[in-house]
Amino acid sequence: MAELSKAQLLDLVNTTHVAEGNPRVKALTQRIVTDLFKTIDELDVSPDEFWAAADWLTRLGASGQTGLITAGLGFDRLLDIRMDEADERAARAAGTPRAIEGPLYIPGAPVGKGEVRLDEGEPKGEVLVMEGRVIDTDGQPVAGAKVDVWHCNEKGRYSHFDPDQAPYSLRRAIETDAQGRYRFRSFLPPGYAIPPGSPTSELFQALGRHGNRPAHIHFLVAAPGIRTLTTQVNIPGDSFIDDDFAFATRDGLIVKLEPQTPPAGYASLGVTAPFTRVRFDFVVQKAQDDAEATGLSRAAKAKASIG
Repeated sequence: MAELSKAQLLDLVNTTHVAEGNPRVKALTQRIVTDLFKTIDELDVSPDEFWAAADWLTRLGASGQTGLITAGLGFDRLLDIRMDEADERAARAAGTPRAIEGPLYIPGAPVGKGEVRLDEGEPKGEVLVMEGRVIDTDGQPVAGAKVDVWHCNEKGRYSHFDPDQAPYSLRRAIETDAQGRYRFRSFLPPGYAIPPGSPTSELFQALGRHGNRPAHIHFLVAAPGIRTLTTQVNIPGDSFIDDDFAFATRDGLIVKLEPQTPPAGYASLGVTAPFTRVRFDFVVQKAQDDAEATGLSRAAKAKASIG
C-alpha cells in the first residue's frame, strides 16, 4: 500500500469512498481527475508548474474572476451551443438567440413600469434609447414581463464590482406594459477589457490572447409561463465585434443604430435633443415547465436546482 504505481494511485483516488456519495459528482470527478493525471504524465508537468497552477487557481477564486475565465476559455458559449443543439433536436429553435450571461449580473435592480433611465446626470457618452416589445413566438405581446438590463460605464467597468460607482448604477429592470412594450435611456457603452494585473490577465498573456469584449448590453427577460431568456446585444462598428474574447457575438444580436432620431415623444426620459435609437423586440418561448420560467440568473438557477 505504501508504494504505488501511477495506475494504482489513480484507481484508489477514483474508487475510495466511505459512503455512497453522489453518482453524478463521482462520475464527473473521475473523468476530470483521470484526464488531469493523463495531462500531467503526457505533458511532463513539473512540480513547479503544478504548484504555480494551484496558486493561480487560489488567486483566481479569491479575485472573483472565475466567470471571466469560463467565458474566455469558451465554456460559456459551449453551453449555449449545446442548448441551441438541444432546441434544434426538440424543434424549439425559435425566438431571440440566447447569449452568455457573464459573471457581472446582480439581482434586485430598481424596477420601472414601461420605461426607465439607466444613467444619471449628464450623459457619459452618446445618448441612447433602446425600445421594443417582448412578444412570444406567436407574435403576441407579453404584458408584465420583467426586462433586466445592465451594461458597463464609460470606463468599461460595472457597478457592484467597481467601488467608484453607486449601487445599481447602469442597472435597471423594466416591467412591460399591456402591449409588451419597454424602453430605456442610457448612453452607448464602450467595450471593456479584463482587469490588468489580475489572474485572468496573467493567463491570457501567457496564451498570447487579448482580453477585450466589444460594446454590448446585457438582458435577462422573464415572465410567468415564459422561458427565461438570457441574452445580450452588440453595438455595431466595434473593432472587437468579430474578435470577442468571450466568443459571445451572434449575428442576430447585432443591433441597428438610428442616429439623429428626433426627441419628440421621449421627454419622459429627459431627452431634449436628437439621440441614437435602437429598436429591438425580444421574442420569447413559452416555458415547458416551471424550471424554464424561474427568472433567475444562470448561476442562481443552478444553485436552486442542484444545491
